[in-house]
Amino acid sequence: MTNQPPAGTVAGSPPPLPPPAGHASSLRSLIVILLNLCLGLFLADAAMSLMDDTLIVLFNVHILSAFRSLAAFFAFLMAVLIYGLMALTPMIPKRLFLPVVLFNPAAFLAGVPCLIYCFSHMKQVAWVISFCELICALGILYLVQGGLKLRWPLVPEKRLKPRGFSWGNLLAFVLVNVFILLPGVIVYFGFCAALGVDHFSDGFVKLRPGGLSVSARKYVRDDGKAVQLFPMSHIADAGFYREISESFPTNSIILLEGVSDSHNLLTNKISYKQMARSLGLSEQQKEFKPSRGRPVSADIDVDQFSPDTIGLLNFIMLIHARGLTPESLAKLLQYPVPPGFDEQLFDDLLRKRNRHLLGEIQARLSETDYIVVPWGAAHMPELAREIQKSGFHLAETREYMNIRFHFPGSQGSRPAPVADSDPKK
Repeated sequence: MTNQPPAGTVAGSPPPLPPPAGHASSLRSLIVILLNLCLGLFLADAAMSLMDDTLIVLFNVHILSAFRSLAAFFAFLMAVLIYGLMALTPMIPKRLFLPVVLFNPAAFLAGVPCLIYCFSHMKQVAWVISFCELICALGILYLVQGGLKLRWPLVPEKRLKPRGFSWGNLLAFVLVNVFILLPGVIVYFGFCAALGVDHFSDGFVKLRPGGLSVSARKYVRDDGKAVQLFPMSHIADAGFYREISESFPTNSIILLEGVSDSHNLLTNKISYKQMARSLGLSEQQKEFKPSRGRPVSADIDVDQFSPDTIGLLNFIMLIHARGLTPESLAKLLQYPVPPGFDEQLFDDLLRKRNRHLLGEIQARLSETDYIVVPWGAAHMPELAREIQKSGFHLAETREYMNIRFHFPGSQGSRPAPVADSDPKK
């Protein structure tokens, strides 16, 4: 009896070799483990976040926040690892795992405009994001397993692609991240910054690609009286201060900003000289000298601030004068903040001074037909609202470039152009 070779083989040829089970098999096993951990942590983070946000929205209870933070931390680390592995091996199914690793960064980017326009509703926004995360996690699980079945492994090995490494995959990954994702994120943050500056200043300050601009607005009353609001900043281009100093009408009263200190309560002089020098800008106190109109001091005295506000101002100006050292930074982090101090500080530095200024405006209207108010941009939104309540309406808007961005290769500093614009929209 003779041995017959198996069907499909040629007589005298060696038998077929079994598939290699070396490095490639070990790599696939490791990738499977990592993908299962990644998806499992993503599911845990989504479920924990939704439960935590639900308790916060309904009962303002944070009992799950610590566990949620722990799950989110490990989910983030695993997502970073998987994203890096996507560059090295095409074995990972990007269609399934790109949503997993990019969901939280995308949610953060989407939440930035919400911080600007609906900050008071961020609890509800966070709940919506957590709900979307859970839906995304369950959707990925459905696609991976062919149904919503919590069985291990969450990601079977058959979902992996066969190739272990590809130069084309690595090159495409690098090009997309360097030339598409990174520039896109930078442009997006610039766009959000412009939205934030415009929103929080009520349009008095605008962030442009070429720099920061301010909008001077003229309000008139039926009897011909006019009040012009000039948003100012403590540091800016020298040309900006000179230009607006020469633009005031000769018959105007200029209500100047500047807190007095008749009782020497401030131990350090308020100065922005060091900051201006480091940024290549000029200080308002040095460059802003109105040559037309009658300047009048219209600010309050330091003694009208609360003791806590005075103490903080002294501490901050001390750091400003001596520079930020490890010792001063430690003191700043340990600075005692009494309850409700943020509201008190806001009232001292803005509201209280605005109330005094509005009283000065009403009093000075009997002396002139034209009042100019070159005050800090943060004061402008409330001043504009109160002025319009007293019978004034917006008649003219003029835009000035107050800080011009200088990029490498630019041709030095030039006076900023002035543009007139119609405010009636």
